[in-house]
Amino acid sequence: MSFKALPLQPHPIISYLRVGRLLYLSLFLFVLESWIYWKFLQESLQGSSLIWKLFWIWCFLFSFIHIYLVIMDGWSRYQNYKRAKDQFYRYGFNARIAETYLGSKCQRMAAEVAAEELGIEENLKAYYHSRGVKWYHFIPYFMVREPLFLFRKSFWSRTFLEKNYESKFDFRNLQLETDL
Repeated sequence: MSFKALPLQPHPIISYLRVGRLLYLSLFLFVLESWIYWKFLQESLQGSSLIWKLFWIWCFLFSFIHIYLVIMDGWSRYQNYKRAKDQFYRYGFNARIAETYLGSKCQRMAAEVAAEELGIEENLKAYYHSRGVKWYHFIPYFMVREPLFLFRKSFWSRTFLEKNYESKFDFRNLQLETDL
């Protein structure tokens, strides 16, 4: 399906940042938290008991590892965005496509940015509203349904290791063509 006129298409870096805006906010917080824990760890290494040293090592590693997990999650959501944008451009708004990205707030945001850039965001938001999605649904639905999600390969591959997706369309050129 082609659209008569595409809205102004942002630079891919802008789309990348918009897709993962919540993730990049948490990235900033994890960097700050890691720095704070690093300072406490340095102090504890000067003479604290072994328990405090282990506690601050655990805190530092926990927050430091999350920096990389958030970066990988942001990359995966950008791949979702590119795929969703291609799908919505080709088929228009489709509930089956929207359902694919229903599982988590970050996936929904990826689909919403793609839909907004194609001018069909209201259709997508109405669909998610009809499915009972609220603005405060931050915890992915699968985490509630399946508490042992950490031990599933699908969680790791879909959350952090999404394969690179090459967009089938050059939307910035398409937008310029439709403006003529």
